[in-house]
Amino acid sequence: MPKAQDTVLEINLKALKHNFEHLKSKVKDHTKFLAVVKAFGYGSDACRVAEYLQELDVDYFAVAYVNGGVALRQAGITKPILVLHPQIANLKTLIKHALEPNLYNAKVLKEFINLASIEKQDNYPVHIKFNTGLNRLGFNKEAINDIVAELKKTSVVKVASVFSHLVASEDLNEKAFSLNQISSFDAIFKVFANELGYQPIQHMCNTSGILNYPEAHFDMVRSGIGLYGFGNSPDENKHLIPVASLKTIISQIHNIKKGESVGYNRAFKAESSIKTATLPLGHADGIGRQYGHGKGFVTIHGQKAPIVGNVCMDMIMVDISNIDCKEGDDVIVFGEGTTAEQLAETTNTISYELITSVSQRVKRIFLK
Repeated sequence: MPKAQDTVLEINLKALKHNFEHLKSKVKDHTKFLAVVKAFGYGSDACRVAEYLQELDVDYFAVAYVNGGVALRQAGITKPILVLHPQIANLKTLIKHALEPNLYNAKVLKEFINLASIEKQDNYPVHIKFNTGLNRLGFNKEAINDIVAELKKTSVVKVASVFSHLVASEDLNEKAFSLNQISSFDAIFKVFANELGYQPIQHMCNTSGILNYPEAHFDMVRSGIGLYGFGNSPDENKHLIPVASLKTIISQIHNIKKGESVGYNRAFKAESSIKTATLPLGHADGIGRQYGHGKGFVTIHGQKAPIVGNVCMDMIMVDISNIDCKEGDDVIVFGEGTTAEQLAETTNTISYELITSVSQRVKRIFLK
């Protein structure tokens, strides 16, 4: 790996390819694969990740909001893009950029059909989501007849897929709940498709669903966190490679005497003489204040250096009393040796939150 000269997020595209191929190996050849690149590609860079996955012939992409899909189109992504949570105010932009909306309630369904008619669309691809327990977005099964009635009034839209979302696919203690979700969704799909008169794509599995519930792979699977190197369990993590490594350097070293303080509000006071290193990243870069006071740490020359005092907006200070290092040396925040998941666990959060928090002011470097 190249030596860091600043705070950088290295994105290993070889690891991305490995993760994609590993997850693809878990599904049948005819099963489509949707890559989730929302939240700036889970903090990496949605456009670069999507460009590479398009080269690997992924079937579909998904983003959270319309602006994420627009960015992909402007970057040259031509594969279908599902917008998981479109807002009515952005539907015209969605059509302009040939994005495909998730129509998750009656209001959005009717508004989109009306707009698609005004825009003189024909068989515009849309996606219908059913709520089977997550209670976040989606129609309830009782709405099937009403949805079909609306769809049959017009030819401006056509249902490309019908989907739902597993609640706890990574938690095998909730296996009974997950199996009930799968059964409920399959029954909903069969009734809906029969009433509709044709067979849209059926999909439900996220990363942990791919790994734990092969009976629910249906026509397509969706993967987000798995592509970026996390399988939501120690056993599955062994088969995946984290894509992102956050690195920085030592800006300055201080010798702190007993009784002296470090950082804002004198949050750390030395009980004995120590040595600290100041690093050029802080909570504006994604390392939140919760990692301060010795909870979080970085790695320097293979040794852990705990964060001292409060995390600043642009800097953190770490204890290097027992580490032989100098100004300009490399520092690993997460990546080699310490994964984002392990660092996140120090503050009782998850890898998703940490990797998606890395600010876009941090330079991305792509390694092939």
